[in-house]
Amino acid sequence: MKETSRPPSQTKTTPRKKTVLLVDDHPAVREGVAVAINQTDDLVVCGHAESASRAMAEIARLKPDGALVDITLESSSGIELIKDIRSRYSGKLPVLVLSMHDEALYAERALRAGARGYLMKNQPMRTVIEALRKVLDGGVYLSEEMTTRVMGSFARNGDPATRSPFETLSDRELEVFHLLSEGRATREIAGLLHLSKKTVSCYQQSIRKKLNLKNSTELVQHAVHWAATTTASERRRPTSSHG
Repeated sequence: MKETSRPPSQTKTTPRKKTVLLVDDHPAVREGVAVAINQTDDLVVCGHAESASRAMAEIARLKPDGALVDITLESSSGIELIKDIRSRYSGKLPVLVLSMHDEALYAERALRAGARGYLMKNQPMRTVIEALRKVLDGGVYLSEEMTTRVMGSFARNGDPATRSPFETLSDRELEVFHLLSEGRATREIAGLLHLSKKTVSCYQQSIRKKLNLKNSTELVQHAVHWAATTTASERRRPTSSHG
């Protein structure tokens, strides 16, 4: 009896999952996000970091396809980390920001630093996954509201007359202001940012000038009041204490 020939067996190759490094100073957040990402068919968390220095070391060691980064990190700034990643890897390592901080205040700064997208932590995990996929595929992710805002900013071409006082602050000045809002003293801020007290004082002086505040006491009061009472919409157009 003639044996029936069979077609050669075809081995199915499983597509390689894209790897993501999680950078957040809260272990519970990292663990929760990792669980959600690892349940997908195309993404996997390859490592964790709680600070900028640790993140740079893990990127060099693990060579991830992308990074999910918070703005506030342990003894460091997510914005500065994004700048370092862009500089070190020539913009070839995509970064998506996932943060509790208001996108109206930080999203444009993150994009200027080199991020490919910005997402707030109040978004559902399915949105975070969608944003990650888009960024890893070379796209840019922003909420509809922020897309409109960013396009409007480009249309105005950075006209100072249309910018709120906070938008005139540099990234470092905003970081100092945020730490002041947490009740941090100048010496503590200097230690956290690895700067001299004199440098931090210069930043504070510049902030006072831009926000039209008379002295350091008013600066601290303004920072604490802003952090404690302003809503997300109010933070987009903050008003100084003196007109």
